[in-house]
Amino acid sequence: VFLTAFFASKVEHESKHYNGKGFQRPGSSAFDRVYIANQNCGHTYPTFLAVLWCAGLLCSPAPAAFAGLMYLFVRQKYFVGYLGERTQSTPGYLFGKRIILFLFLMSVAGILNYYLVFFFGSDFEMYINMITSAISPLLLIP
Repeated sequence: VFLTAFFASKVEHESKHYNGKGFQRPGSSAFDRVYIANQNCGHTYPTFLAVLWCAGLLCSPAPAAFAGLMYLFVRQKYFVGYLGERTQSTPGYLFGKRIILFLFLMSVAGILNYYLVFFFGSDFEMYINMITSAISPLLLIP
């Protein structure tokens, strides 16, 4: 919520900076970059929330929460990088994709564990929690 409010305030600032009448798009490259970065972040937010919720609920809450916080930091880096040259936003974009993939794989592991328990009676939750807890610090590596 705070990140979305920050992005919206940057769009408002750029809009008013280049055109004092309000939210009209003047065609400024700075405004366009801020506006597009805000739209990109807004479009990925529902996917992030879905995989974060599934990973935390179905697999392990602590690594999912850590990955969620890292994702919010990475989106901030992406947004700020997008304000400069477009190549500055690429590391944040790729890092964000990696975190979403990690959360997605956590969700799949949780679902597979549920079905293994349901059909075979084998519970691998302890192993999955250990693996995800060990892998989640690796998300810090750029």
